[in-house]
Amino acid sequence: MIIIKSPSRLHLTLIDLNAQLGRVDGGAGISLDSPHVVISAEESDTIEVVGDSFLAERMINAVKQVLPEGEGISLKIEEDMLAHVGFGSGTQAALSAAAAVNELYDLGMSVRDLAIAVGRGGTSGIGVASFEMGGFIVDGGHKFSDKGSFSPSSASRADPAPVLFRHDFPDWDIVLALPETQGAHDANEVDIFQKECPIPLNEVQELSHIILMKMMPAIMEQDIEAFGYCINHIQNIGFKKREVALQHQVVKDVMALMQDNGAYGAGMSSFGPAVYGIVDNHEDAAYLQEDVQELLDRTIGGKVLVTKANNTGAEIRRV
Repeated sequence: MIIIKSPSRLHLTLIDLNAQLGRVDGGAGISLDSPHVVISAEESDTIEVVGDSFLAERMINAVKQVLPEGEGISLKIEEDMLAHVGFGSGTQAALSAAAAVNELYDLGMSVRDLAIAVGRGGTSGIGVASFEMGGFIVDGGHKFSDKGSFSPSSASRADPAPVLFRHDFPDWDIVLALPETQGAHDANEVDIFQKECPIPLNEVQELSHIILMKMMPAIMEQDIEAFGYCINHIQNIGFKKREVALQHQVVKDVMALMQDNGAYGAGMSSFGPAVYGIVDNHEDAAYLQEDVQELLDRTIGGKVLVTKANNTGAEIRRV
């Protein structure tokens, strides 16, 4: 039997949705220890996924792309992850299922090979890189001539983006808030890309400067104040500014509460509604968790948890 535990991820921002230089997308993100997807897998005469999960269909479709002809597999979802909240559940589910086939049948495929086979990573490379290696990641996007449009991963068939920078994320606490609402996905997500892009070049240039000359050095130097500044700043420029503007007011209120009550930086992951705050000690994380939970309880509901970064990627083992 194969057991696979794959990380979730925070997608901090897309970088270039202007494309004037001939490339598009690019992104920065953090792999998370939890929440996560855990599946077990065994050889079988048929293809089946055991577990009542939205991710089951994603897993079946992924398996079909890599399974040798005439073979089968039985997958069981041991631990699930919420979909359409900003954690990249679709990519992790598809890669976990494909990796299980790869291990059981000794196919020798790389994580990139698997991602291409199952059609993930066509806009953001953060989820694929999180599965492969974990940590803090910056990817370089795609040639606009190859991709041909501004579009989310769900509507893109481009290959996964190259990783430009990967570094262990410092031992900081990450407070995660999950308001009881969903982020944009599927056709709605495609419509937003079409409506909002191209992003003005000056905003792309400002964001690129922040990431290269402040955010990446802050990770290497473990400077939480500088990193927090970057997180707060990028909520107000580029495509992230447009993503935040479309959210339920509670999502914005949670970010503001985190920024005012102990978090060095707070932002929204991907299209939300997941909000994260970066804290440097357990005591502040616990207080912040309590404050945010109180806000959610008196508004639309939801839950708050405290996690850390995952600096190793997916865990794959035989039992």
